[in-house]
Amino acid sequence: MSTAWTSRYAQRTKNIKSSAIRELLRITQNPEIISFAGGLPAPEVFPTERFREACIKVLENQARLALQYGATEGYEPLREMIARHTARYGVKAKPENVLITSGSQQALDLIGKLLINSGDRVLVEAPTYLGALQAFNVYGAEYVCVPSDNDGLRTNQLEASLRLGPKFMYVLPNFQNPGGTTLAEGRRHELVLLAERYGIPIIEDDPYGQLRYEGEHLTPLIVLDRQNLRSDDGYSKGNVIYLSTFSKTLAPGLRLGWMVGPPDVITKLVQLKQGADLHTSTFVQMVAYEVARDNFLDEHIKLIRRVYGERRDVMLKALEENFPPEVTWTRPQGGLFLWVTLPEGMDCHRLFEAALKENVAFVVGDSFYAGNGYAEEGRRHFRLNFSNAQPEQIREGIRRLSVAIKSQLAGWQPEPVVR
Repeated sequence: MSTAWTSRYAQRTKNIKSSAIRELLRITQNPEIISFAGGLPAPEVFPTERFREACIKVLENQARLALQYGATEGYEPLREMIARHTARYGVKAKPENVLITSGSQQALDLIGKLLINSGDRVLVEAPTYLGALQAFNVYGAEYVCVPSDNDGLRTNQLEASLRLGPKFMYVLPNFQNPGGTTLAEGRRHELVLLAERYGIPIIEDDPYGQLRYEGEHLTPLIVLDRQNLRSDDGYSKGNVIYLSTFSKTLAPGLRLGWMVGPPDVITKLVQLKQGADLHTSTFVQMVAYEVARDNFLDEHIKLIRRVYGERRDVMLKALEENFPPEVTWTRPQGGLFLWVTLPEGMDCHRLFEAALKENVAFVVGDSFYAGNGYAEEGRRHFRLNFSNAQPEQIREGIRRLSVAIKSQLAGWQPEPVVR
């Protein structure tokens, strides 16, 4: 390694590490390995033919616009479409409330740039999305962690953490990554009320909200916040910035996400984005608009729900049939993931090594916890993705994983009970 460069790295790069998931994906390129590791959509549901037609249409009819520089805020027809689409879920935004980003990961980075000074506290769930921690770590964030259970963030433990003065809260209310859990309706109301009382804004990350396979849609936090403000124009002064993406509904290769927030906040984010990339690809935005228009996106999401819903059911059944009773897991109503809990004293890293010998992979749980206080708890968990594997692969992969778990259990001694 060249010290001529390393001695010149900025201070903020010292705590940056590679994503555990990105590193793991390199290992699992082996075709013999059945991987439940990445949060990958199924390529067989990509609307390839629709994309081909859209590319031709854009290049034949609007090439001069599509191949030119564009507005930082994003392609206006696409922003208008997003505003119409989110209105069905109660998010009644206007185009000036919408900023197009290069994937929702860029949105997280822009949030970090906008809000985090080195040493600022950010309130997150325990566990939470690894990509958000990566984005916020660059800006020197410290973390206040609130545990979650099967009903999401435990709001009965939230108030004491809010008294510590976090700069903002980062929450995934729907089919959370990694837990697969959903924030219950009552807790949503409590969260919004506490945020208002303590003056702490909320970043609501909702990449999976449209991928619900059972149960009723729950009101987004941004809508509850607007209702709490009793304002017809709540997005001009609301406490919530809402993030979402086309990665899970069209294709992740588009790198298209968006943010909804108050216009003055969006304006500041636009200025930060100008310094990052000027604007998200004009061509990609226009193609995505052509693909999604004329209600195609609504119909396509129904297909995704059917495919992923079946795969979730296959995985849950395989877990019931193969895993020993000492191991438990979440039962997500949507999204891409479920979260497995091992008995106290077992280590997911050792299990991962055993699983690789059986040609099956997952993501170890401690990657999803902020700070050192949850290291021991994190080793008891791992994440499984069910969207990317075919049903027969899921059955075989869970069978292989059960072999690894049972071999680890055979040498496991339960933690002694302290009386």
